[in-house]
Amino acid sequence: MTMARRKRPACGRDGFIIVAVLWILIALATLASVFSIYLANAAVAIAVKDDAVQNELLVSSSLEFVAYQLLAPLKENERKPTRGAFRFRAGQATVTVNFAAETARVDLNAAPKVMIAGLLAALAVPNETADFYADRIIGWRTTPKPTDTANEDTRYRTAGLAYGPRGAPFAHVDELWLVQGLPPAIVERMMPFVTVYSGRQEINVFDAPPQVIAALPGMTPSRLNAFLDRRESAPVDPDSIPRLLGSEQVGATTEGSDAVRVRVRIAFDNGRQAASEVVVLMGSDEEPYRVLSWRDDVDAAAAGQRAAQGPR
Repeated sequence: MTMARRKRPACGRDGFIIVAVLWILIALATLASVFSIYLANAAVAIAVKDDAVQNELLVSSSLEFVAYQLLAPLKENERKPTRGAFRFRAGQATVTVNFAAETARVDLNAAPKVMIAGLLAALAVPNETADFYADRIIGWRTTPKPTDTANEDTRYRTAGLAYGPRGAPFAHVDELWLVQGLPPAIVERMMPFVTVYSGRQEINVFDAPPQVIAALPGMTPSRLNAFLDRRESAPVDPDSIPRLLGSEQVGATTEGSDAVRVRVRIAFDNGRQAASEVVVLMGSDEEPYRVLSWRDDVDAAAAGQRAAQGPR
């Protein structure tokens, strides 16, 4: 006799097990998703760090190439270059390099008041206001005398600032942000045209941008335009200055400086780009150069923030 097989009655435990399995599957899927995101972010971070390491190496290589060009033995009647440009490939990147001696800029510590005011006027600051701003810059770098009754320090205390003027040469161009009475917008305009590394009152008119040349005492727009039209074709020698600018022109030179500003732009094959600006002091065979200032993309962004937050 065959007996019909009874169906086992449904048990509540079966439903509980199914729900538990579903929760475990959901948890595993979530964990896998989180892990995949982590791996993707880690890969991006590694790639960025790899590019940062390559960037530093490529900038250092660029500085070596610049030092080689500037310290190489000169041929007879050959002048040491005060500016130059070149490009090279290295690894997975294309590197573009431009360099120029710091005499292409106005030195905040060495330039006379008339040249600082001239630069401000060239940057669209009215003449009377330009003189006032130039006085504040000169006041920052000048050591006060004990006999001064109305010295520059009083201006800072009256303005409620917790610091006073340095009373010594600018240590860095960023100190312009601290000069009392100098608006941040003006400082931002000045930054591409000033330095503290030239050490000279004069500017190299064959390397300097038009705004810096316009800062020369007695310079007029017509003389400036005439000079710029003839500059590229004129020989770079001291005799060219009186012929192009007049025999009475002061503050102009064809000389460079031991301090050189190097701009490096790197384009990686993966699409990333980087830029650095380094000021180096040329040395000797034992020490080809010494870094005075190094600014990269991050520093440039920080400088932009200071422009918005600097003291009034």
